[in-house]
Amino acid sequence: MIKSLFSVFLSTVLLFGLLACGQPAVGKAVGDSGSSDSNNIESEAESESSPAVDIQGTSDLKSDVAATRGLSSSDANELPTGVFNRLWSDPPTLDPHLTSDTTSAGVVVEIFGGLVGFDINLQLIPDLAESWEISNDGLTYTFKIRDDAVFHDGTKVTAADFKWSLERAANPDTASPTAKTYLGDIVGVNEVLEGKNSEIVGVKAVDDNTLQIKIDAPKAYFLAKLTYPTAYVVDRNNVSEGGLNWTDNPNGTGPFKLSDYKIGERIILDRNNLYHLNPAKLARIQMNLAGGSSMAMYENDEIDITGVGLFDLERIKDPGDPLNGDLVVADPGYSVNYIGFNIEEPPFDDPKFRQALNHAIDKELIAKEVYSDLVVPAYGILPPGFPGFNESLEGLRHDPVLAKKLLSESNYADPESRPRIVITIPGTGGTPGLDLEVIINMWMETLGVEVEIQQVEWATYLKDLDEEKFQAFGGLGWEADYPDPQDFLDILFHSESENNHGLYSNQDVDILLQDARVETDLVKRIDLYQKAEEIIVDDAGWVPLWFAGESHVLIKPYVKGYELTPMTISKMRYVYIED
Repeated sequence: MIKSLFSVFLSTVLLFGLLACGQPAVGKAVGDSGSSDSNNIESEAESESSPAVDIQGTSDLKSDVAATRGLSSSDANELPTGVFNRLWSDPPTLDPHLTSDTTSAGVVVEIFGGLVGFDINLQLIPDLAESWEISNDGLTYTFKIRDDAVFHDGTKVTAADFKWSLERAANPDTASPTAKTYLGDIVGVNEVLEGKNSEIVGVKAVDDNTLQIKIDAPKAYFLAKLTYPTAYVVDRNNVSEGGLNWTDNPNGTGPFKLSDYKIGERIILDRNNLYHLNPAKLARIQMNLAGGSSMAMYENDEIDITGVGLFDLERIKDPGDPLNGDLVVADPGYSVNYIGFNIEEPPFDDPKFRQALNHAIDKELIAKEVYSDLVVPAYGILPPGFPGFNESLEGLRHDPVLAKKLLSESNYADPESRPRIVITIPGTGGTPGLDLEVIINMWMETLGVEVEIQQVEWATYLKDLDEEKFQAFGGLGWEADYPDPQDFLDILFHSESENNHGLYSNQDVDILLQDARVETDLVKRIDLYQKAEEIIVDDAGWVPLWFAGESHVLIKPYVKGYELTPMTISKMRYVYIED
């Protein structure tokens, strides 16, 4: 989820600001901003121009740099002073324990940190824990906290800080939408979530530098789950003293610290010179929240990175264009866009009705005519290149004759008695994605099924999604938090998952997913997941729409070390500005 929910405003204008770049998604919902580059970079890429925001330049950076442990003031002043400028959107939250979308995660992963993380090659690496041991039975993880692990203010990070943070995330008063999903494997977490206990019995601070975590069964993906922000450490005093507004001045542990945040205007992150994995090579990240035409701003040197919109793609790909040399083509991201159904609400409680809707959509036509074949039609859940991707999965292909037959056999064949159908999407009154408009037309022309669209502001959309208030929901995608099929199939479709927003329930699928959790043989695990995926797809639990194709991004030639990763990770510490 970094989750990975991301709102996807898929129109011909915005598509490659979203899918090609790096905003809109930690599985996160991919939303109207975000951070996974293959799905996001500057998602407002081709929106209408807005007034430019006056963001502080570099003149005072050296005087702004805090004292760095182990460095003299002159050494601190010799650190690079480069500034990276980009577009972003207002994050729904900066609280890591509440983060469930890529817009928030793209900022949170730079301010906070956890025991472990991913490097730019998506290899699991130590973060605040310098090492760990796993017991022979696979149930107990013992982490050694780094001696030099400190919060932004220099306070040492201890095992007790992690224990308190995990218990805060699971506390019902925190109302984390992700705690059960990412921490539920830990013994005692469910009791805290249910208000039966205030302490997680499976988490023990052995001493200041030793943290022990016990899980309920051996699970190959557990360590990877700890890379999600729900497992990040926060400063107890910072949270307690700051109250509801503590994230206005967060005392994190990440490579950057929040220097300034003005809603709708800017976010400024300054380098954390105390960072335990060495100070970042950038002095500052400036995030413009006011919007504007991303391409125009890039050409005017106002921002350093942008996705290439469909209208500009042919021009930019021309070797004679002055921007062609800035073009970077990235591999597809680990995400899928979809339309979800609440299968407990009519008419989506009838599988034949859901199947009819799937078969009525000509995805190949939309991909070609609307998106010039720059997206890949999705007939399954797991994206190409992702562990467990099933090339032989047929899915529910376009078949209008079968679609009509299934509708006639459903409980909702009669349009007079059919319930009103509303699909809710993120947005504030703008034009819905062109793909969704075409799909709704196909449903009407093929099946005579009429569908209305309702738009809801992104933060409200996420809240209502978590509370399962929608009859159907679109404009949405899911981005991987870690490279394991459990992060898609189990989290999105197990009947007891808090991220199963459509309330999908199938006993056979639950059994397969539960068996896969503890299967130690990789081949057998993948087979279990592929069987579960096939059932989910045949049940028409949702309408899978698109996997991302190649992403086209412009990056200024003086920006070095910026990697386009297929999912949201902390990586800005590697970036630098070449003089």
